[in-house]
Amino acid sequence: MACNKSTVFRIFILASILLAFTLSSGCLRSFEEESRLRITNMDISAKEVKSAFVDIDVTTYVENFHGDSSKNTSLLLKAFSTRTGLLEVQTQDDIGIIDKGDTVTITQSLKLQKEGGYRIVAVLFEEDKKKNTGEITIYSLENLPADVQDIGIEVAEMDFLVREVDGGRVVIQSDLYLTNEGTDTSGDYQMLIKAREMDARLLADKEWMQTGSIKPETTVIRSLNLTVPNHYNYVVEVLIWNNDTIVKRGEDYVQLKPQMTVDVGTQVETKHIETSDFIIPEEARNEVWYDGDAPMEEEPGFGILLGIVAILSVVLIQRRREK
Repeated sequence: MACNKSTVFRIFILASILLAFTLSSGCLRSFEEESRLRITNMDISAKEVKSAFVDIDVTTYVENFHGDSSKNTSLLLKAFSTRTGLLEVQTQDDIGIIDKGDTVTITQSLKLQKEGGYRIVAVLFEEDKKKNTGEITIYSLENLPADVQDIGIEVAEMDFLVREVDGGRVVIQSDLYLTNEGTDTSGDYQMLIKAREMDARLLADKEWMQTGSIKPETTVIRSLNLTVPNHYNYVVEVLIWNNDTIVKRGEDYVQLKPQMTVDVGTQVETKHIETSDFIIPEEARNEVWYDGDAPMEEEPGFGILLGIVAILSVVLIQRRREK
């Protein structure tokens, strides 16, 4: 009988331990409940439309609809061609921790070729674990009109050379450095270049020229002459036109009568510039350059030396014949 009581007591103790363990495990599971994440929506907008490609913004909505706050989350965005099924481009960005019941948004950018359609797939990760996916498809990107104001050409730099000084007028050569920052060869646009006096804002001269077609990621130089009165300061303005619309501007300065401040805020002194000192001689303009190095020049006296050697050779040969 005593043995039976001892056995029953042991069973009771063991059952109590198992029950306590089961209850505590359930409490732990309810206390540390796993987050439930899902993608609820995706929005797509065209950020920039060029002649050859489109920049799109994809905004993805992510919700933690059940459980505790998530661990660190991230979103992988992929673009597949609907024509070939191939992956064209992808990007991944961190979202961070998402609290229970919260919905967060993340906007990512993709650059796509402006042709056909794309299947945009969003893959949601919590740390390294895949949690959910979302998908949206876009079609016929080639039908999107290109942004008229963005032609891809930038006025990168300007240089000015004095070509002639005649009485009170100066001929200034303006070299314009035009860079095509697009991914396609640019169109040929009209360009208006103006020299405007800085104080009175009067136009001293203006000329039209063409940009010419510029290959992508290259820079070309377009040059023209402006004739302006001497001893004035000018802003040189560049306006690039697409039909009847100004689509690009640039400017730089030519100061033929610069000023400097002697005592700050009290005295301004005009610096005298002798414009004729900056004329580039005509022979310097017409130098021939070889292989990108300095101009070829003859060594002083080298031609005369060759002539003397040739005459002496003739004399020696003649004397040998006479002997």
